[in-house]
Amino acid sequence: MTLPTTLRALRYRNFQLFFGGQTISLIGTWMQNVAQAWLVYQLTGSSTKLGLVTFAGQIPVCLFAPLGGIVSDRFRRQRVVIATQAASMLLALALAALTLTGAVRETHVYVLAALLGVVNAFDIPARQAFIMEMVGREDLMNAIALNSSMFNASRVIGPAVAGILVSTIGEGWCFFANGVSYIAVIVGLMMMKIKTQTRLKPPGSPMADVIEGFRFVIDSPPIHQLMILLGVISVTGSPVSALMPIFADRILHGGARGLGILMGATGVGALCGALLLASRQTVFGLGRWVVISAAAFGASMMAFAASHSFWLSFAVLLPTGLAMMVEMGSTNTLIQTMSPDHLRGRVMAVYSMMLMGMAPVGALIGGVAAGRWGAPATLAGCGIICMCAAAVFGRRLPGLRADARQLMAAAEIGSEPAG
Repeated sequence: MTLPTTLRALRYRNFQLFFGGQTISLIGTWMQNVAQAWLVYQLTGSSTKLGLVTFAGQIPVCLFAPLGGIVSDRFRRQRVVIATQAASMLLALALAALTLTGAVRETHVYVLAALLGVVNAFDIPARQAFIMEMVGREDLMNAIALNSSMFNASRVIGPAVAGILVSTIGEGWCFFANGVSYIAVIVGLMMMKIKTQTRLKPPGSPMADVIEGFRFVIDSPPIHQLMILLGVISVTGSPVSALMPIFADRILHGGARGLGILMGATGVGALCGALLLASRQTVFGLGRWVVISAAAFGASMMAFAASHSFWLSFAVLLPTGLAMMVEMGSTNTLIQTMSPDHLRGRVMAVYSMMLMGMAPVGALIGGVAAGRWGAPATLAGCGIICMCAAAVFGRRLPGLRADARQLMAAAEIGSEPAG
């Protein structure tokens, strides 16, 4: 049976297992994200504390991702991902136990969020680099897009379910459901048959390995320019989710159910963006997509900040999610296509630092700024910064294209196709 072009990566059995398991697991993850934000809001009522819990959960990615990149390049990525998923399951169940027994305190949420951040520092580089081993270079862009579509489909379902569960039976059951959901992805990973690739352990020290990865990024103008723009998008975009409980409750008067609906709206838009990206068959022209989507993301944030109508805000979040997905998915695809396999884990570690490592900085700054100037003014300012960054990258794009083509050609010659 011939699959549509948009779904072509699903012809690989390993990716089918990954796709199915991750879909279930990510629904649980989004349920926990919404429930955790609401729990902190209920415990503290503080916009600053909302930013702080996001900071605690993501700053470890910035600190430990280089080490995670080394682990990804030195060990079998399949085993690394199994280990990180198992650790995430245990942390979710611990938060569920604390919440369901009524023992949970603000400090517990921060500590468990920080520990999950450490796990993610190892999980994200390995999982992103592992996609190549499941599908090969030819279908890499489609697999990344489908992976993103799965992420965002769960982003629609998870918050909606969480909004209902939180308002009826409490946050603890959301955390428990997330812990159980990890079983699906772990089983899927264990069922995979990955052709073992020759992976020579670098003779240098771990620090030398880290330096080698950073040097490749710095010496490759198209890659480090994409990384810089991604970092700006991450910093300016993270206050959207960090401050969403304030918009849902104080500005739009939707409560916990409204929070789930608004988070789901962003997911619907992002899902559409992922499917749009999956329909592409070539990386050529993606640089232009990066510029347009980054500018559209900033404009959408400004529109959301100005809205005082719940359903208008819902509608505005659709293009916000779409633009965010297209920018991040296009950047991921371009960077992986330009990276050789022996450095892929370390390059994706830098990508992780820019995507998730910079987000806590934005969440913390956004939380503090919202406490002083209000959440709408904070998001409007973030939107302006985002649009300026898109304009700067757009001016530099024509001069980066020749270097990008050379990097893609070198990576294709130096990397073995996946099994």
